[in-house]
Formats: sequence, C-alpha cells, structure tokens
Amino acid sequence: MRGREDEWTGLMRSAMAGDDAAYHRLLKAVTPVLRAAARRGLARAGQPPDQAEDIVQEILLAVHLKRHTWDSEAPFAPWLFAIARNKLIDALRRRGRRVFVNIDDFAETLPGEAPQETASAGEVAAQLNTLPQRQRDVLQSIAVESASIKDTATKFSMSEGAVRVALHRGLAALTAKLRDH
Repeated sequence: MRGREDEWTGLMRSAMAGDDAAYHRLLKAVTPVLRAAARRGLARAGQPPDQAEDIVQEILLAVHLKRHTWDSEAPFAPWLFAIARNKLIDALRRRGRRVFVNIDDFAETLPGEAPQETASAGEVAAQLNTLPQRQRDVLQSIAVESASIKDTATKFSMSEGAVRVALHRGLAALTAKLRDH
C-alpha cells in the first residue's frame, strides 16, 4: 500500500510539472481503487452499486479541477480519498433514503385519525393561573397577545433566550397539567 501511495504521489508531482503521460498513468492507476471504494461505500449505505461509475467520474473530474489545491509536499492518497469520500456523501445525499409505497395497499389497515382531545378555555385559564408568574406572563404575551419573542423580551426586561426557555417550560407544564386534569 505504501509503495502505491508513493508512486501516486510521484506521478502527481510529475503531472503538476507538466508531464501529461504521468497524469494519464496516475488516473489509470487510481480509477480501479476509486471504483472499489465507491462500491464499498454504496454497499455500506445499503445502496445498489450501480452508481459507482458515476461517482468515480465525479471524483476524477474533481481531481482534475482541484489539482492545483493539492500540496506537492503532502502525500497524494489522503487528498484523493478526501475528495472520494465527499463525492460519495454527495451522491448518497442526492439519492436519499426515500422509499415510495403506494398508500392504497394499506388503506384497509391504516387506523383513522384519532380524535383530538381539547380543553375548554376555562380549563386552560385555570391551569395557566397555576404556573409561575414569569411563565404565565410569557405565555400570555406570546400565545394570547401574539407578541414576538423579541417584543416579549423587551416588555419583561428579559433576554430572548430567557423568553424562549420560559415559553418552553410554560407550555410543557401547561400541557402536562391539562393532560393530567
């Protein structure tokens, strides 16, 4: 492995110095290794290996377009494999993990929507009054008066972060109280 990496580094240095034959030999040498790496990466991601050739082409194109960014004092293989890894990740992101299932096949087995439990305005008001003053003020300002977090922070001389915390805690406490009630 080390000998191969040294050979690739030497070929890339020659290519950067203008040796087209060395560049051609380098690309020819790295292509099967990149192809195998792309197939392994696709398999690990649970994807079919049929995309490997496209990924290899993207890697080789990136190497060609970005070769000026390679540090000739550094080994070539880590730079190459960083590009390969990023191109594989890009391909997997583009492909996604989407699975399409026809919903009609499951129409008989899907449960209907559960009815929403609602609390009366009186219940909400009664439980709201049991909250600490700061949480009650923040909830009243944002949920009832439709004020922004920024306006609420100014109104109560609080930071926006403190308003968010009070809002989150107040909503969580109110939800728990209404659920238990």
